[in-house]
Amino acid sequence: MRIGVTRRSVLRTTALATGTLSLPFMHGSYAAGKLAVGFWDHWVPGANAPIEALCREWGAKEKVDVAVDFITSNGDKDLLTLMAEGQARAGHDILSITSWYAGGQAEKLEPVDDVMAAIIAEHGKPSTGAEYLGHHNGHWVAVPTSFGTTVSPPCARIDYFKEHVGLDLTKMYSPSGVPDKDLVDKWTWDFFLEAAAKCHKAGVPFGMPMGTTPDAVNWVGTMFTAHGAQMVDKDGNITVKSDATRQVLEWFKKAVPLFPAGVFAWNDASNNKALISGQSALIMNAPSAWAVAKRDAPKIAEQLWTFQPPKGPKGRFITGIYRFLGIWNFSPNKSAAKSLLAFLSTRAAVERLVTASQGFDMPPFDKLQDFPVWGQAEPPKGTLANFPPRGDTMVSVTGYPAPAKIGVQIYAQGTACKMIAKCTQDGRSIDAAMDFAATELESFMRS
Repeated sequence: MRIGVTRRSVLRTTALATGTLSLPFMHGSYAAGKLAVGFWDHWVPGANAPIEALCREWGAKEKVDVAVDFITSNGDKDLLTLMAEGQARAGHDILSITSWYAGGQAEKLEPVDDVMAAIIAEHGKPSTGAEYLGHHNGHWVAVPTSFGTTVSPPCARIDYFKEHVGLDLTKMYSPSGVPDKDLVDKWTWDFFLEAAAKCHKAGVPFGMPMGTTPDAVNWVGTMFTAHGAQMVDKDGNITVKSDATRQVLEWFKKAVPLFPAGVFAWNDASNNKALISGQSALIMNAPSAWAVAKRDAPKIAEQLWTFQPPKGPKGRFITGIYRFLGIWNFSPNKSAAKSLLAFLSTRAAVERLVTASQGFDMPPFDKLQDFPVWGQAEPPKGTLANFPPRGDTMVSVTGYPAPAKIGVQIYAQGTACKMIAKCTQDGRSIDAAMDFAATELESFMRS
């Protein structure tokens, strides 16, 4: 006999963690069972422990044996696991899914509209990016989670910027969260280029990955968005050949020589290492680099400051990196899986996770972005006060606004980064680089 979860049961007020949000699992003979959950292996030291503890707490309450695995994103093992399990129709009941890949697995995922109804009733609507990536064919196919969801603003050395750039980052974006308007107005992508040149000359170049890994694709996408350059529009038309794209590529022809050698071969740990080792003045990343520096290189951590991104002609954009928790539709215990996802989405649970991540996690709900961890983070005091998107900063997703089936390929293939490589490394003209991108995009349409 199969017991389902109705909208009425979703909205019941049986408390799980904080007293309001709940999706109760049926007790009694149906409560016994097992769940296997595969989470992303968090970059921040110590961030995994609380989510495992939360699963154990829920399992003890509901009499469910919960097996928890953490799967690294190094070498794309998390993506390979997702693809392998979807193809084999076997593996975990719940699996962490990054950014675009929920849509790619939509037909194999159990709809979670009932879970999301309860979450939205409690926390309000999720961010536009979370809905764009997690809602397909009229249904929520996965639950956006705070665990691993983040943004990637600049994180830079206070001392290097004062000495080599002549800019006090703590004045531009103060620990109180009140920015210096004049300095902020001057913080543009053109000024970024000037600062990069000065730091390169001083031997501490900006650590900007340029390959096809997520860190590179994300920051490059932000820069494209800030200039109004897009690969494909919302109707699926290829729009890469444009004056905006040409302007961006001209900028990269000037910028790439100012970055460290080998950035086209960097992985997602390379920029972190460059900053933590003292070899770089700036990276664009979530606070994982700062958290590791705090543990392994405290003197460097004392000089790190996170702040809002540069502004372009179309605005100031920050990259949103979203993670979801999806339930395979071949899971034998979907009711329990939905209950666990609701439990992990309560305010108390989310705050535990965000605090353990030392502020790395950025919940995709505005009502959950008021935790004290960002303002309290140190050293130095206020280092993450300007990590959450503030002021005129908008969150973007690389590949948007293309239809999801196209956007996921733009993201996964790193089309923008390849195009930049063509005209900065391979000696091709900007027109030839745009032709290359258009051809690759056409192949996505046919696949």
